[in-house]
Amino acid sequence: MSELYGLILTGGSGTRLWPRSREDLPKQFLALSGTRTLFQETIVRMLRILPVEHLRAVTGAQWGSLVAHQAREVAGPFEDLIVTEPTMRSTAPAILLGCESLRESGAGDGDIVIVTPSDHIVRDPDAFAAALERAAEAAAAGYLATLGIVPDRPDTGFGYIRKGAERGAWFEAEAFVEKPNLETAREYLRSGDYLWNGGVFVFTLGSLQRELERTAPDLAALAGRGTEALAGDFEGIEPVSFDCAVMERARRVAVVPMDAGWSDVGSWDALHEVSDRDERGNATVGDVTLRNASDCFVDSRNRLTVLSDVEGLIVVDSPDALFVTRRGASQGVRDVVRGLKAEGRREVSQISECTRPWGAYRVLCEAERFKVRHLVMTPGKAASFPPRCHSAEHWIVVKGAARVRLGDEERFVPEGDGIFIPKNVPCRLENCGRIALEVASVLEGKYWGEGEDTAGTERTESPDGSTGRNMSNPDVCTALHRC
Repeated sequence: MSELYGLILTGGSGTRLWPRSREDLPKQFLALSGTRTLFQETIVRMLRILPVEHLRAVTGAQWGSLVAHQAREVAGPFEDLIVTEPTMRSTAPAILLGCESLRESGAGDGDIVIVTPSDHIVRDPDAFAAALERAAEAAAAGYLATLGIVPDRPDTGFGYIRKGAERGAWFEAEAFVEKPNLETAREYLRSGDYLWNGGVFVFTLGSLQRELERTAPDLAALAGRGTEALAGDFEGIEPVSFDCAVMERARRVAVVPMDAGWSDVGSWDALHEVSDRDERGNATVGDVTLRNASDCFVDSRNRLTVLSDVEGLIVVDSPDALFVTRRGASQGVRDVVRGLKAEGRREVSQISECTRPWGAYRVLCEAERFKVRHLVMTPGKAASFPPRCHSAEHWIVVKGAARVRLGDEERFVPEGDGIFIPKNVPCRLENCGRIALEVASVLEGKYWGEGEDTAGTERTESPDGSTGRNMSNPDVCTALHRC
């Protein structure tokens, strides 16, 4: 009897939801609609239909620690979750690498694999699970299956799938169609024969290998040798999507219609569409007051934001950037980000609030020669920091109690006391109390970028003493206040 396995694709980055999503923090690691991140919501959906030990997250090395941290929060610690891509090569090589990992864990040719992106919203998880069950039936019958989203508007931002012969709970996929113009999209919607391509795939390992040998023999030749061998060949693989390499050329492809409140959250307008709205069409997140406002989307998690006598606006506030545009024009953020990047603005990529496995921090103030941060460390946690070559740091304990190791010297630092960390000296910070440790940090010097700041180089230690080097760029910390 076939068993179910799952791959969550968590690589990639984007700025379509700037200023919240940035190069250092893709949208899959953000909590956009609720308290859980999109990646965490994906895990929860997958665990409705398969056991946690059958789940893998395929991701880049820079995200590994963050993926593990966010997964632990919703599913507890489990081994073998992360499959690391040596470099980004699009979805086909990533899926192949994930399948190699599943085979190493015991999956066979007859077992069924569900592949899903990590950055989508699904408002009806029951409908999603039911669609996956139908897709699994098609996969067991020898098809490569995909979920087709039932369209509710003539959208030009999606690829489409044309339905063919009906096969009970699914259809044969007659054709994959590129993003159409508006008039063609309207025709697709009127016909009822087309579905959006949602990027979710279901197949048996044996069926995938057979189709790969015909559609992508170069990739097929790399399969079956294990993750280590495949990872060693990754640099030489041409980037190619799974749709292009396999699905569009496979012989037996099934499409399962799904109407589950799905969104790829490709813009702030898209998020407005799937958010809860008031009687005047407003969707808000955070500390927002509306007076005679309508059809607005406001995300303000850092301060009070008031909209008065306006309509059709998108307002997104972050600690270091404010973005305002018209409803319907949020795709223009791409041009905004491109222009800011050309100007060398750090706000395009860097983030000022983030969570860590040990807690969280927020940048309060930054100038040419100093940076002030607020660190919050969970009880029982500790983090070791490498020496900084270009900057020194002052720590002041404003709440709780800390144990600090400075080089070979260890010191207890109570509330109200502080300690100075010179240049070129490694240090370790531990919360040795029973409440959250809060530290005011002042960095002084000429440089605290990559390799110099806790944004990318700390080593986190668990209460049991186990450690793991954290190379990820973390989640925006609306959780800073609840640590």
